[in-house]
Amino acid sequence: MSVHPQARIHPSALIEDGAEIGAGASVGPFSVIGPRVVLGEGVTVKSHAVIAGITRIGAGTTVFPFAVVGEQPQDLKFSGEETRLEIGARCSIREHVTMNPGTRGGGGVTRVGDDGLFMAGCHVAHDCQVGNRVIMVNNSALAGHCRIGDGAIIGGLSGVHQWVRIGRGAIIGAVTMVTADVIPHALVQAPRGELEGLNLVGLKRGGVGRDDITALRAAFQMLKQGEGAFQDRARRLQDETSSDYVREICEFILAPSDRGHLTPA
Repeated sequence: MSVHPQARIHPSALIEDGAEIGAGASVGPFSVIGPRVVLGEGVTVKSHAVIAGITRIGAGTTVFPFAVVGEQPQDLKFSGEETRLEIGARCSIREHVTMNPGTRGGGGVTRVGDDGLFMAGCHVAHDCQVGNRVIMVNNSALAGHCRIGDGAIIGGLSGVHQWVRIGRGAIIGAVTMVTADVIPHALVQAPRGELEGLNLVGLKRGGVGRDDITALRAAFQMLKQGEGAFQDRARRLQDETSSDYVREICEFILAPSDRGHLTPA
């Protein structure tokens, strides 16, 4: 066990031999830190949390009471192989959140980026790759192997099917089931996840210029009403556009997909 002299450990916490606790980190009452856990500088683990498995948590992240981070995947194919969970810096992991490590069949690692907010009751399953500044609202869930782009927002009580990709800056409305890939900067809502438009509020808040927003609006209409298959429209857009934002959407559509794409309603 390696506990930095500046770390603060409550007497009732259980820190197993082999764990590494960084400078300024704190572990609250009745929390359990497993033998292969690394807590970075300034990490706060509040009371009654469990950090298990081969788990690394980045500097400044806070884990709230009753969260369970790093326990074995909810995958019947998992057979005890050594896999990892890597969580970035300055994340907020709220009450009753669960995050699982990877599996052999999914690459062996689940990754969560920096500055994420995971509200109470959220679940990040095995082998997910979650970007920076992602927000998951209360009781939303990612199934295995999902890929979530930077700045995406998953609404409360929403579920994302395994292998689905959600592009950068997309927003998923509350109580939505997402069963296919979501293009970057999209707005998806309705019980069965319909692609209804662009996340204009998010684009404006992010400082995206008027010219790019106009180009995105025109691109969305072409994807919605243009001739040919969805991928054919994306190829034409890619050849014609001068907007990096539109090009990002085209590249997303033309990349390999395990689930297909949500197309404009």
